[in-house]
Amino acid sequence: MAKILLSTIKGARQARPPIWLMRQAGRYLPEYRALRAEKGGFLDLVNDSDAATEITLQPLRRFGFDAAILFSDILMVPATMGQDLRFGAGEGPELRPALIDHSLGALTAVPARLAPVYDTVRKVAALLDPTTTFLGFAGSPWTVATYMVAGHGSKDQAETRRFAYHDPQAFQAIIEAITDVTVDYLAAQFAAGVDAVQLFDSWSGSLSPAQFEQWVIAPNAAIVARLRERVPGAVIIGFPKGAGAKLVAYATQTGVDAVGLDETLDPAWANAVLPPEMPVQGNLDPLALVTGDAALTTAIERILAAFPDRPHIFNLGHGIAQDTPIAHVEALVAQVRG
Repeated sequence: MAKILLSTIKGARQARPPIWLMRQAGRYLPEYRALRAEKGGFLDLVNDSDAATEITLQPLRRFGFDAAILFSDILMVPATMGQDLRFGAGEGPELRPALIDHSLGALTAVPARLAPVYDTVRKVAALLDPTTTFLGFAGSPWTVATYMVAGHGSKDQAETRRFAYHDPQAFQAIIEAITDVTVDYLAAQFAAGVDAVQLFDSWSGSLSPAQFEQWVIAPNAAIVARLRERVPGAVIIGFPKGAGAKLVAYATQTGVDAVGLDETLDPAWANAVLPPEMPVQGNLDPLALVTGDAALTTAIERILAAFPDRPHIFNLGHGIAQDTPIAHVEALVAQVRG
């Protein structure tokens, strides 16, 4: 049986777009909150393949999405590279030692950190409906580097940008090291059973055009090319959040099969400037989904109307908000599917 979302990434047009949501497995679901209360913290869930399998499948049971996305985190890559990863209660991630104060040589790789992730992939793949696409993912090198260098997240990535100005050779070495591990990580996800992967460059919007070329386009293109050497025909979605006008260069130079649009982009603009056969994904504002009612209906209609002749996967422009009502997600799915 056909996997409609997978065929859309590959360039097939559908009468109605397939749909999944970034962070669809997560805190807005009461069943997720119940399991987390039982099992412990976020990383406890990621590292428990039975729990991670259950969480991956929860939104499919509720909403019948066209794709499952692996329940994990982009920071599993620095964890396997040797940084200590922690999530404090109600706080963002912390990674130690931070590379702003230590060299890559201070890290000792821990390949076993990824074993539970691959176990989860195998378990989910065995349970999915044959029409459901299974998505793996990784963070792109620039975004992962912002956490590895600073040791935490930030709104403007200033510490990492300063570090890159101060010691461009050291920063380039970090980018290349992340690239190497990411290729291995994604190849292993394919071997374990995913159908396609998404590269998340969540912080690409903080870069100048020249920096974007060096730290977003170049390493993502390297990942795509090297991954396809390992996994011929590997299907890849790229999501350079905040890229703005630089999205065109990303879409045409990285080699990704499809490109994700964040909520700040006009979908009609994207349809006009991207290559005509390029599949796109997005780009509902998560806050429109929280709001619901006429605001949601109008926003959905605008996006659906923007891509009359282009392969389109309906999604959000970023991850679903924690306070999103379940009824609004149900309304979204019903409207998209007509």
